[in-house]
Amino acid sequence: MAGTLSKLHFHEIPDVILSNIFSLVTDTRTRNAMSLVCLKWCKLERSTRTSLTLRGNIRDLYLLPDCFQAITNLDLSFLSPWGCPLLDSSQYSLLLSKLLAKSFPKIVSLTIYARNPSTLHCLAPEWPNLRQVKLVRWHQRFNNALIGSEFVALLENCYSLSSLDLSNFYCWTEDLPPALEAYPNVAASLSRLNILIHSLADGFKSHELLAITAACPNLRELLATCIFDPRFIGFVGDETLLSIASNCPHLSLLHLVDSTSMSINSRVDHDHDEEYRSKYSSISHTALRDFFTSLPMLEDLVLDVCNHVRDIWPALEFLNSKYPRLKSLKLGEFHGICRPDGFVHCRGLKSLSIKNSADLTDSSLISISFGCPKLTKFEIQGCHKITEMGLWKLVCVLQRTLIDVRISSCKNLNTQRSLQVLEPIRERIQRLHIDCVWENVEHFEGESSTSTSSTKSSKLKRSFMWEEKKNLKKKSKLNNNIGLSSSSSNSRTWAKLKYLSLWIAVGELLNPLTSSGIEDCPILEEIQIKAVGDSRCLPRPSMAFGLSSLECYPQLSKMNLDCSNITGFALTAPIGHTDLSLWERFYLYGIGNLNLIELNYWPPQDIDVNQRSLSLPGAGLLAQCSSLRKLFIHGTANEHFMMFLLKIPNLRDVQLREDYYPAPENDTSTEMRKDSCTRFEDALNRRQIPD
Repeated sequence: MAGTLSKLHFHEIPDVILSNIFSLVTDTRTRNAMSLVCLKWCKLERSTRTSLTLRGNIRDLYLLPDCFQAITNLDLSFLSPWGCPLLDSSQYSLLLSKLLAKSFPKIVSLTIYARNPSTLHCLAPEWPNLRQVKLVRWHQRFNNALIGSEFVALLENCYSLSSLDLSNFYCWTEDLPPALEAYPNVAASLSRLNILIHSLADGFKSHELLAITAACPNLRELLATCIFDPRFIGFVGDETLLSIASNCPHLSLLHLVDSTSMSINSRVDHDHDEEYRSKYSSISHTALRDFFTSLPMLEDLVLDVCNHVRDIWPALEFLNSKYPRLKSLKLGEFHGICRPDGFVHCRGLKSLSIKNSADLTDSSLISISFGCPKLTKFEIQGCHKITEMGLWKLVCVLQRTLIDVRISSCKNLNTQRSLQVLEPIRERIQRLHIDCVWENVEHFEGESSTSTSSTKSSKLKRSFMWEEKKNLKKKSKLNNNIGLSSSSSNSRTWAKLKYLSLWIAVGELLNPLTSSGIEDCPILEEIQIKAVGDSRCLPRPSMAFGLSSLECYPQLSKMNLDCSNITGFALTAPIGHTDLSLWERFYLYGIGNLNLIELNYWPPQDIDVNQRSLSLPGAGLLAQCSSLRKLFIHGTANEHFMMFLLKIPNLRDVQLREDYYPAPENDTSTEMRKDSCTRFEDALNRRQIPD
């Protein structure tokens, strides 16, 4: 028997088993390499691939692949030629839609850039079995289009539609309700609706949300941008929440987010703003209790109201006692989360996010750690009364489960203190977000009213924290002595950290990061940096941002560098001021020293002229990153600047995305013309790629 098995060739394995093996491979480059082994492997790879993203220019119809007949998930959102819609009412567009349907006959999930209604009018009839659709548009809605007309073709032809995603689709809030009401059968079949639209200035009004939920009674997942401020017409209050629960009783995921929470100013410190203190929501804990009663299947809840909600703990206690299925909870601007004698026990909760809670203290965090013993993800933002003692205790109690932590906008926790309190989970944490705040934080005086008691409380907290550290060191030494740990107790290796997210103010340097205690991350693969601020009032930068300091991360291959929230002068700067090209040089200098494979870059913008474009220094510095294979520039660029990128030897995929709202329609200074984009793509495709 052993001799027989040793002579068995891989090709003699039945095709059914080989197909199962091939279907388990998800990496695109690995699948492409597998298809080059032999003809049989090529056919097996094509027959088992279910997802495909098309890029390039749609004018090259002869390049449209027709060998992926098993594809069920197709992404066409990157296929639209620059400055023009993908499909219009011409004969050429009708031919293209027929070719797409013939090349991919089994499509059930589609992502497409629908700049005008004609795109869906051409494609929707070709794929009537669509079940999941995501629409993308950054440009403005056509003003002459009738209310709801953009969704007519989709709802009229796709009877099996179960999921509709409009989170990246620039539209009006009044477009969707009449379209859903006009096609009640399709609306009733929807089980997932994502209208958490980032481009909306005001969000959906209460009557619009009620119309949508009434038309879609079988929704299981609903994500929506809305208005919670009672000063505005159409705000969401007690009555609206109860009506939503009554209209959609099967909801297991519900995200309701105030539109102001999604703006670039959502991190502004309102601690001393009297108007902010006076903003209270019209949501009561009694209504929330009735709201939770109507949703027995709820597992994931987000309520980010941006207006104060008081004394929430009775509703949370009722939610946990009656519905222990809740796994994820995010609360924004909620106060009284912890009851007087401790936190509500949510023992099934795995993810908890608390944002801008004015009365959240160290004792509250300690109560949370004991009340939620299964937490794997914890996020805290804008809670100014917490200190390192409370967070340290929470991390110590949850050190066996916690793997994802986000700490932001907490004035008592700078970068160094945030990293210090994470010491108990340093060797097991996988995802981390911190703010790059290098200066000293102001010391909070505790929770007591008198200075004497606050000093004593602070001393007790310090002594408790150092006692915990001593216990941790003793435990580490004991493990080393008995052979349970092979690493030194002085080692500061973040052994499992794969993702790192950073927030940093404009003009601040990145260099102190590695000296703060996070220099040794052997498997860190992805880093996201978000720089925010107004550069117009700052002096000219004299040093580099410090990207070269990230060389200490050997596995770093993917980076998101987001400078879109940096405002400045894109054109001619006034005398004595610095334009954005110098700030691009400041942030991108040293990127050539990193071995990046994929880079997403958001250039800084001039909000006065709605322009976000790549400058000449930025293009030259990006060209020095020789290891890049994928480059996504979220903005515009001149053609001759783009030609610098051809110097990158391994570059295979370059995309320009005007994904800011609204994208400029007729930008005569920097927008990439259709012909310019064609010339760059032709030059990119003519190059010989080493692999």
